[in-house]
Amino acid sequence: MATKVVDLRSDTVTKPSEAMRAAMAAADVDDDVLGADPTACRFEAEMARIMGKEAALFVPSGTMANLISVLAHCDARGSEVILGHDSHIHVYEHGGISTLGGVHPRTVPNNPDGTMDIDRIVAAIRSTDGALYYPTTRLICLENTHGNSGGKCLTVEYTDKVGEVAKAHGLKLHIDGARIFNASVALGVPVDRLVRAADSVSVCLSKGIGAPVGSVIVGSKAFIHKAKILRKTLGGGMRQVGVLCAADEVGVRDTLGKLADDHRKAKVLADGLKKIKQFTVDLTSVETNMLSCL
Repeated sequence: MATKVVDLRSDTVTKPSEAMRAAMAAADVDDDVLGADPTACRFEAEMARIMGKEAALFVPSGTMANLISVLAHCDARGSEVILGHDSHIHVYEHGGISTLGGVHPRTVPNNPDGTMDIDRIVAAIRSTDGALYYPTTRLICLENTHGNSGGKCLTVEYTDKVGEVAKAHGLKLHIDGARIFNASVALGVPVDRLVRAADSVSVCLSKGIGAPVGSVIVGSKAFIHKAKILRKTLGGGMRQVGVLCAADEVGVRDTLGKLADDHRKAKVLADGLKKIKQFTVDLTSVETNMLSCL
C-alpha cells in the first residue's frame, strides 16, 4: 500500500498550484524596475486596496520587506527601533537592520501571546533630554501573527493602543504581517481595519497564502517611494516580475477563503497529537495555522 506523506514542517513548503503555474506562464510582463510591468502594477494596486493603504511594493522576501520598512522609517543616523525580544526581525533576520542600516534595536520582552506591555514600550522610548547620549527612537515594530508565540494573534484593540503610543510620541509603527491574513481571519476583523494604526505593513505571500515567492510592503505613497529606492539599493529590483506576481494574485484570490479551514485543521491535528501520550500539546495555544508539541 502506498504511503502518502503530508509535510507539515511549515506553511513555507507548499508547492505552486496548477492555477498559479498557468497564471505564471500566461503573465503579461514588462520591466518592473522601470515601473512598467502591468501584472506587478495591478497586483500592487490590489494589495494596497485590500490593506487599506495608499500604495504597495512587491519585494522578493519577507526579510527584505521588513528591512526596507525599518530603513525607510529610520533614515537618519543614530535611529533606534523598539521591537519584541522574540520577534522575527530581531531573531531571524541576521541583524540586518543594524548590519546594513545602522539602526539600533531596543528590545522589549514579548509576552506569551506575542504582545509587549504598553508601559514597557513607553518606558523604552528615549527621552530627548538624553539626546547627547542615546539613540533617537523613531519606530515601533509589531508582529502579527507572532511566530515564536505559536501563531498568536495581536488584537485590533492592542494594535490601536500601540498606534496611539507611537503617534503621541511622534514615532512610526510597522507591522511584520507575514501572516496578517491568518490573524484577520482568526480574529474576524477585516485586514484593513486590523492594520489601520500602522504606517507600514509587510505581507508574505509564500506562507499562509501558498504562493512560491514574494512579499508586499504597503504604506503611504511617500513611504513606498522611499521603499522602492531601498529595494533597488538592496538588489531587490527585478525585471519581468509579473511572472511571480501572477502566482501571488492567484494565491490571494484562491487561498484567503480557505484560511479558516487551515486553522480548523491545525486544531484537529493538535487534538489528535494530544491523545498520544508521548506528546504534550496546549490546545488553547492553537489560534491559527501553527502548533508546537513537546
